[in-house]
Amino acid sequence: MQPKRILHLHSAFDLGGKEARACKLMNHFGDAARHVILSAVPDALGARAAIDPRIAVEFPGDAAPALHGKPAPGRYLALARYMQKFDLVLSYNWGSMDGVMAHRLLSPFMPLPPLIHHEDGFNEDEAAALNWKRNAFRAQALKGAQALVVPSVTLEEIARLVWKQPAARLQRIANGIDIARYRQPPQPGSFPGLEKREGEIIVGTIAGLRAVKNLPRLVRAVAAAGLNVRLAIAGEGPERGVIIAEAERLGIVDQLVMPGFLTDPASYVGHFDIFALSSDSEQYPISLVEAMAAGLPAVCTDVGDVRHMVAPDNLPFIVGKDDEVGLASAIATLAANAGLRSHIGTANAAVAASNYGEEQMFACYRLLYGDAMKCADFARQARDV
Repeated sequence: MQPKRILHLHSAFDLGGKEARACKLMNHFGDAARHVILSAVPDALGARAAIDPRIAVEFPGDAAPALHGKPAPGRYLALARYMQKFDLVLSYNWGSMDGVMAHRLLSPFMPLPPLIHHEDGFNEDEAAALNWKRNAFRAQALKGAQALVVPSVTLEEIARLVWKQPAARLQRIANGIDIARYRQPPQPGSFPGLEKREGEIIVGTIAGLRAVKNLPRLVRAVAAAGLNVRLAIAGEGPERGVIIAEAERLGIVDQLVMPGFLTDPASYVGHFDIFALSSDSEQYPISLVEAMAAGLPAVCTDVGDVRHMVAPDNLPFIVGKDDEVGLASAIATLAANAGLRSHIGTANAAVAASNYGEEQMFACYRLLYGDAMKCADFARQARDV
């Protein structure tokens, strides 16, 4: 059977949660599919390194119609004509919505492949409140999609109530990870600069250093939690200087370790004693799933699906996002009680194993994409890859 041709329309293709998932799926489908990837931010292609070199994938750049620009009939026609080369179109987040609208407007007049849209969350400009113009645009554009995929209960409710998507079109598929890899002991030296001292507790997080992650809040919470607590942050981004400045202001810069972006969380997350998340906005943080799979307790702001994700025993350590005293208190309580950390970590690991496995995610996407292309063999073929 000939490989299926799949077009991916991304808001950006730097490595983040949605890009990591897309790369995992491409790798999993193997030679059952050939892929073309367009990015609304043309130079944001950092995730391509996560695609197995054996996978047939192209990045056409300027040879393909642009995803960015003002909505216009000519742009939409060019995008629709380009889609005709493919068996399936997969679009991701707001930055791909012009492609979704082009499909919606022109599919009645020209033969176009099915389109499945994926929404994983929002940028800083919609962290506090959704943009009503974007909501209206999404609601209209998504009428032409065969399915809308979301990873979280929160996004499912937004899609149903705000974007007016019928239940038959909505698919909630949890992002999955390779649970077994996170059960292994962390690799020595995998988190540069982190050498645990006697009696020290490591609070760790994995995050892009962006304003919406509010990592200065976590710095303040760690400073308030005590001198035996150290903060390890894996990630890179524009807020690095702000985070370091806050640690300097509070006199704990020697308790802060920031090695930059690290590629393999499974190799280092086990170095942490407590996972922490201090964001102003999240939907379904994959870093929390990784920490749970590694058997860690989590101290998090109550954002997105966090409350739905953790084990019941972990719920007392989910605090309001403006409650910095509560955040610091939760860290201090866990830091002082090794037995409590172990108990909650074990409960989180069990939830991760039951709900967030990679194979469960693969199976759901195989069936969804295969059904859209009317190709049951696509799903069956993928199982053997």
